[in-house]
Amino acid sequence: MFKRVGISVLSLGVLIALFFLFFPLFTVLKFTTTQEGKAVLCAEMVEGEEFILSFIHSVNRRPVYDTLRIEGNHLLIVKSRFDSFGAGMPETSTENGKLQFDKDGWLVWTANRPVPEVNLSVGRVANHSLSLKGREIKLADLVEPGTSLLIKTYKTSFFELWRGRCLQ
Repeated sequence: MFKRVGISVLSLGVLIALFFLFFPLFTVLKFTTTQEGKAVLCAEMVEGEEFILSFIHSVNRRPVYDTLRIEGNHLLIVKSRFDSFGAGMPETSTENGKLQFDKDGWLVWTANRPVPEVNLSVGRVANHSLSLKGREIKLADLVEPGTSLLIKTYKTSFFELWRGRCLQ
């Protein structure tokens, strides 16, 4: 009798452990090359966590800082911060977003626009970088300039997190 109970408890314990090991419970932000589908960076994220993509604008050669947030199974483009107008940059508030100055005199375009993913071509001159979890990562250190990246959130298991060596 005790042997049966022991085996049942052990079996249940193994099933619970396997569930937590292999069931996709964790949210990750993954950067994948669009051509090969090769993951070049992943980071474990939590709901509401933000990261910043920055680059040098192609026309006015000034920095732009785009803030994005993890929102469920998608990304939310929160705002863009820049100090000079240029081609493609917002010039006034519209129904799509609000343009205002921050306390440092920078322009801030607040959009709060949900997107399922972001496609980004790593620039040769744009100096794309990522501020994530207290780290500054140059995207050209991950892939060759000109490479197109897909940035998306995924659910993954503890095993995949461990195997994928995601940033914690």
